[in-house]
Amino acid sequence: MKFKGGYNVLLQGKPEDTTKIKRLPEPESLYLPLQSRRFAFGEIHVKNGQNVCAGDTVARDKNNYSLPLLAPRAGVVKLEEAAGHIVLTNLSVQSKINITAEENGGKLLSLGAWQFFYDAYTDELPNPTGSPQAVIVSTVSFEPFTAMGRIQIKDKLSQFAKGLEYLRDIVMEQPIYLVVPQITSVWASQFRQRMQNCANVSLVEIPAKYPYDNFSILARKLGLKKQAGPIWAVRTEGVLAVEQALTSSKPCTSRTISIGGPAAASPCHIEIMPGYPIRDIFDIFASETEIRAINGGILTGEPVTKEILGIDTECRGLTILPECREREFLGFARPGWDRNSYSGCFASALGAGVSQDMTTALRGEPRPCISCNFCEEVCPAGIMPHLLHKYLYSNLIEDVERGRIDLCIECGLCSFVCPSKIDLKNEFVDAKELIEKEKNESVTENF
Repeated sequence: MKFKGGYNVLLQGKPEDTTKIKRLPEPESLYLPLQSRRFAFGEIHVKNGQNVCAGDTVARDKNNYSLPLLAPRAGVVKLEEAAGHIVLTNLSVQSKINITAEENGGKLLSLGAWQFFYDAYTDELPNPTGSPQAVIVSTVSFEPFTAMGRIQIKDKLSQFAKGLEYLRDIVMEQPIYLVVPQITSVWASQFRQRMQNCANVSLVEIPAKYPYDNFSILARKLGLKKQAGPIWAVRTEGVLAVEQALTSSKPCTSRTISIGGPAAASPCHIEIMPGYPIRDIFDIFASETEIRAINGGILTGEPVTKEILGIDTECRGLTILPECREREFLGFARPGWDRNSYSGCFASALGAGVSQDMTTALRGEPRPCISCNFCEEVCPAGIMPHLLHKYLYSNLIEDVERGRIDLCIECGLCSFVCPSKIDLKNEFVDAKELIEKEKNESVTENF
């Protein structure tokens, strides 16, 4: 299996302890966000002052198969305490007992396991009662800083294998592709041997390079056509959630995330529940007072604004960066032993590479495109970002379409390597939305 482009970003703040997942102390209150990257829980199912049990549905996303937002703990509902959140106070671990859903699809949905599933090409939530042409299960995560699959499997290999068996039973004869990295270790060999005993599961080894773990890239490399039907995609935590839901009928009210970045005092993986106060996490892990946080990885994550008070249901990591308040004195004249560049223009290129201490500083002003082709070299989709940028600058939308902007996976590498510091990723996201909007308007007019 051959891949194009790709580039591993070396940054300081990677979790060092890869054997343990830490647990945080119980919070005084939970702040459940009603909005995440894919979901909007606009249908509230509780009243102010109501007592709920852990696992109760407090809200639903009516546009995503009525996906439930579950209470991670028992407590008292406060609807007016924080805008955009459902707040739970007086917390306890009292759990919901009665599970009414009987079929696997309905059970995974009602117990919160279905939120871990994606459509490989669209990134949307697939239909829980539908049937896929294939399932892609990924145990890898190459973007810094997101939760690594092998950390989650480490002590739960049996549960992971059982979850795969459940998936096999759900999709019947459709193939399941288990994606693993091309690494050599005793544990990796044991894992491969164990997984080879799973019927109808094909092992797919990929180079440990970002973003080869992207679901749409994997689907294309596996020869799975978008037109042939949905392709379910799920990561390690999703398989474990399936096992938990179908084996013990317990609601999936926790997830494993990474805490990393140059301003993280002790980078690690933690088990956390949605709604956990972000301020409490910063108090524990932030090494500096002036920080900026990103929900997700450094390349594709979104800023954590002051309006967001708790961890959302899709969080896979928190990246903590030091806020830069002063310009670096004579920064342009430094040889760059402590920084790296895709162009290899710093002195660090003479060695084996360094993990860069990234801050919020831009280290230079945006400039016009110089047609260096670096973005094209790293693009895993095989398109020409610099050319699309010039088309967009000239408002040549039809040429942008012909340039296959639809293949862009929004990995952010083009923006990262650009020496002119052009925000290509967000340009392309906006352009794709504009093209989609114009197509929908055209269909409506013709109808």
